[in-house]
Amino acid sequence: MLLRGITALVLFQLLGSALQVLLLPMLPGPIIGLLLLFAWLLLNGEVSPAINEGASALLRYLPLLLVPPSAGVILYAEQLADDLLALAFVLSLSLVLSLWFSGFLMQRLIERQQRLKHAKEHRHD
Repeated sequence: MLLRGITALVLFQLLGSALQVLLLPMLPGPIIGLLLLFAWLLLNGEVSPAINEGASALLRYLPLLLVPPSAGVILYAEQLADDLLALAFVLSLSLVLSLWFSGFLMQRLIERQQRLKHAKEHRHD
């Protein structure tokens, strides 16, 4: 099941990369693949056990992905310091937008869950 989940995640990334090359050169392929995965999960209505297991296995190695950016920050510290105000503004804006979107999405998911629960209760009556 682990191999099937990781394979599904890699296929979404490859599909995103293919769409990036063919249609959307301004967006990174993995981001397109992530959006495709998100759409698939919305259409499916649940996360399959295989994808859940594959994603959980990959999350264990997430800290290793932070090593190259950390080295880049140290290597380019002087150049980053020159653009400190612009970076602070962009990071603050992205933080506010992502917090707003997370709250908005969470509220919609809670409302959806309550509607489904309410509909299920009325079916059993």
